Amino acid sequence: MIVTVAGYKGGIAKTTTAVHLAAYLQTLAPTLLVDGDANRSASLWASHGGLPFTVVPEAQAMKHARQFENIVIDTGARPSADELRDLVGGCDLLVLPTNPEAMSLDALLQTTEALRTIGGTYRILLTLVPPSPSREGAEARALLEAETLPVMRASIRQTVAFRHASAQGVPVYALKGQRSAKLAWMDYERAAKEIVAAAGERA
Repeated sequence: MIVTVAGYKGGIAKTTTAVHLAAYLQTLAPTLLVDGDANRSASLWASHGGLPFTVVPEAQAMKHARQFENIVIDTGARPSADELRDLVGGCDLLVLPTNPEAMSLDALLQTTEALRTIGGTYRILLTLVPPSPSREGAEARALLEAETLPVMRASIRQTVAFRHASAQGVPVYALKGQRSAKLAWMDYERAAKEIVAAAGERA
């Protein structure tokens, strides 16, 4: 299974999504995370040695890919139309994270408009959703559903636990004594199960 995580805008939890999707898939079968982002955020996360899966830069992907059953690709921001076409053609499912901010949603809609022409299977994942009483998450979901876009049922809550996990170089479930970390991992477990099901339908 090959799952690509992409986004037109930064700050949407793209790398966080790639890391935690890979962490979930590793529980099912050997998983490789390919770091295709010029910022090398996933490689930096992995540099502490606390991730349960292998992370390699994009240039080394072909060398390692045959050793793994699952591959997650973390891409650079702002893909061109040609790059987007290649991303869609090279994976079983394209995952588009977005936070509920207006600028992020605008950037997402630009991407989905391009995908209408290109085709391919993708899912939208709402990330960094503020807690109640904020209505941002629900309003963003309503907007996406009104556009008949494939938004996932799962969403990822906004919590400092992800920042702590990145700083320590571990998946969020490895943080000790933080209830928010446990809930954050449950969010990604739900999302990953949806992603596996959607990718399996295409395969």
